[in-house]
Amino acid sequence: MSGFQTQANLQQAPAVAGDFASSNPRSTVVPGEGGFVAGTAGVTVGAFAWVQADGQTILNTPPSGYTGAPDGFVHRDQQALITTYLAQNGNVIPAGFPVVLHKTGDFWVTVNVAGATRGQKAFASQTTGAMQPANAGATVSGYVETQFYIDQTASVNTLTVMGC
Repeated sequence: MSGFQTQANLQQAPAVAGDFASSNPRSTVVPGEGGFVAGTAGVTVGAFAWVQADGQTILNTPPSGYTGAPDGFVHRDQQALITTYLAQNGNVIPAGFPVVLHKTGDFWVTVNVAGATRGQKAFASQTTGAMQPANAGATVSGYVETQFYIDQTASVNTLTVMGC
């Protein structure tokens, strides 16, 4: 993603990673008192995230020793800021800022590693929260299976829709 226009496409992009892909019902993870806040590394929008051991901090990595699925997906709600010096864009919620995690819904997500096929499961990276598609029940090193399914076939480095 570039902050300044560098090309003109014939067709507008369908979305940005983290956008809602439909108006179907969606639900969020209910936080405790004070809500959820981004941890010291910040939280990347359009990726999976985990509630940390304190029950309030959110990161794109699981708590130490935890191997389970992420608690939710971080929807793009204009909450990320451009904080890197001279950067043209940013997609990270800074440390201490509020975070909302979605348990269910349909979202646009970037296919980072391999192409996605409709019906595959979405796996979450345990180091970045990024999504990788794979067949249900597969073992993908460094990733954990989520409850989300891929709804549209897509090639690598493009957007697809996942839903739950």
